[in-house]
Amino acid sequence: MNRSHPARGLLAATAVTGLLTATSCAPSHQHATGAAGRAPAVATTTEAPEETLEPLLEQALPGVEGKTFTSALVTFPPGGRAGPHRHGTAFVYAYVLDGTFRSQLAGEPVRTYRQGDDWTEQPGAHHVLTENTSRTQQGRLLVIFIADTGSQLKIED
Repeated sequence: MNRSHPARGLLAATAVTGLLTATSCAPSHQHATGAAGRAPAVATTTEAPEETLEPLLEQALPGVEGKTFTSALVTFPPGGRAGPHRHGTAFVYAYVLDGTFRSQLAGEPVRTYRQGDDWTEQPGAHHVLTENTSRTQQGRLLVIFIADTGSQLKIED
């Protein structure tokens, strides 16, 4: 079992086989400089911090050749969000451990999930929105993937 813990700055968490990855970035601030070195009135852009992923278990499914079970704890900082992505061949189950999330799959309405709620995603689904709605509290998901052994579990757009 390989466990990665959040640290300052950038974090890359990788499962045992290196197939499951996520990054967490501190908010970035870009400042432009105007004439005579003065900053213009509106010069800051802020990106929402992304989630961090802690792999918990990765195991071949007994009696189901070519399929692997992977579980992970996904933590979203206050205001954190995941970029649009897919999970390849994986069937995905997500359970809200803490917080409130807004989530949307392509072609479906935006849904809100609170502690104790769950959802599933079919293989190939396009996940266009996942965000922690709180600006002060982190949110956590338990995510389960059932996928082809060796396949990439998260593919960013």
